[in-house]
Amino acid sequence: MACTRFPVIDPAATGRNIARLRQERGFTVRDLQRFFGFEEPQAIYKWQRGQSLPNIDNLYALSHLFQISMNEILVPVSPVYAV
Repeated sequence: MACTRFPVIDPAATGRNIARLRQERGFTVRDLQRFFGFEEPQAIYKWQRGQSLPNIDNLYALSHLFQISMNEILVPVSPVYAV
């Protein structure tokens, strides 16, 4: 019987990854706030702390801003494999 593990995103690790990618590319939190047109930077801070994840539209926009794939932003809890 084949069993596929359900993929799960690690919000805290993904948040740390977003912060790292932002810093490596020389963007500030305020830069991202302006890019997304947010009134306040709280959403960016919540992403970076792992309190929330960007919605699919914002994830897609981040991938374009950072010039990487969405999969390079998201961090899985553990590898997905089939048994």
